[in-house]
Amino acid sequence: MHQRTTVAALTAALTTAALAGCGSSDDGGSDGPVDLTYWAWAPGMEQVVELWNEANPDIQVTVKEQAAGDDLVTRTITAAQAGEAPDLVQAEYQALPTLVSNDVLADISGELDGAEEQFAPGLWQQVTLGTDAVYALPQDSGPMMFYYREDLFAEYGLEVPTTWEEFADTARAVRDADPQAYLTTFSANDAGLFAGLAQQAGAQWWTVEGERWRVAIDDDATRRVAEFWGGLVAEDAILNEPMYTPAWNQALNTGEQIAWVSAVWAPGTLSTAAPDTAGSWAMAPLPQWEEGGNATGSWGGSTTAVTNDSQHREAAVEFAAWLNTDPEALAALVTEGGIYPAATAAQTGDALAQPPAFFENQPDFYARAAEIAQGTAPAAWGPNVNVAYDAFNDAFAAAAESRGDFAEALATVHRATVDDMESHGFQVAE
Repeated sequence: MHQRTTVAALTAALTTAALAGCGSSDDGGSDGPVDLTYWAWAPGMEQVVELWNEANPDIQVTVKEQAAGDDLVTRTITAAQAGEAPDLVQAEYQALPTLVSNDVLADISGELDGAEEQFAPGLWQQVTLGTDAVYALPQDSGPMMFYYREDLFAEYGLEVPTTWEEFADTARAVRDADPQAYLTTFSANDAGLFAGLAQQAGAQWWTVEGERWRVAIDDDATRRVAEFWGGLVAEDAILNEPMYTPAWNQALNTGEQIAWVSAVWAPGTLSTAAPDTAGSWAMAPLPQWEEGGNATGSWGGSTTAVTNDSQHREAAVEFAAWLNTDPEALAALVTEGGIYPAATAAQTGDALAQPPAFFENQPDFYARAAEIAQGTAPAAWGPNVNVAYDAFNDAFAAAAESRGDFAEALATVHRATVDDMESHGFQVAE
């Protein structure tokens, strides 16, 4: 992807209001309704937007379904370079710095009033990038938690771990109770999981200092996480198989793997991967590094952003605010799209009054999830998350397979990320 070649220009994009752009004229004086285009991938979005269109004949929104992830980021940047970006785009949190550094997203702080109070501080920090600007509104979130086979924990006489030290002891106890079973696995095929665990430990992988980026992927907090999981793999206390494979599905379904560190969206995955185990799982808060803590990381989630190419910025912001804060809209996002809303009030709303079907045995599932979400740690993303994630997948997959040095793998990820940034003209401090 194209990156700014001068750090001063990048820093200005991150610390001051975004340029008005070619299409940021106000909405007054036009004939007929305002037409907005929204690039999104969440399922059921057209049905949600139809609620808006029926109630707002003067501002009509058209959803154009897109692929998620890096493909959408690349396509949006390419469209913006041609002055043809959509009015609104669904962007993952970690994609925001890349989009901002390419002057794609508008600073909408001037058009918002009181939105910040409706979201957990850790989520709001991700849409401001630590500045006074606001580059998007949080849409959904992925607070992390601990899932475990309640029946097998009882059978093996296990207590739910509340600290990571207890987690390690529990992993060893499972191996003692059943040599064919493991507590969980370390997977190197989804860097988002590891990133969330690092956030919980206090990591801030990218931050801006003046006109320089500071990269701290190989910091003390992340190294602590890497060495913890690497130690468990080395002693065969946990599996080292990737997630989402047929073998992983079977391990969950048969009880070879009896727990999973995941996020609030896990019930949907478990229902597909381990259909025979419905009603046997329970959810608990993520183990803590310090006893009595209440911190969790994020794995997944997205935002609604307004682009600099929008000819109708005020209308676009009005729609984005409705989509992510209005009770009717949020309820529709839950029922039609199956998301976990970022807005705090919606996390205990009627749409989430019942637990996921796979967790009918835990009626307070979403009440507990809302409590956990309040402890979401802030995440600090940079302009080349995709490079860091690719490097993680390669380095940690090799380390896991060989039961090698996870700290060395982490250093490799850090260096690959810094080298890529410097090659694109960023000034980097370490």
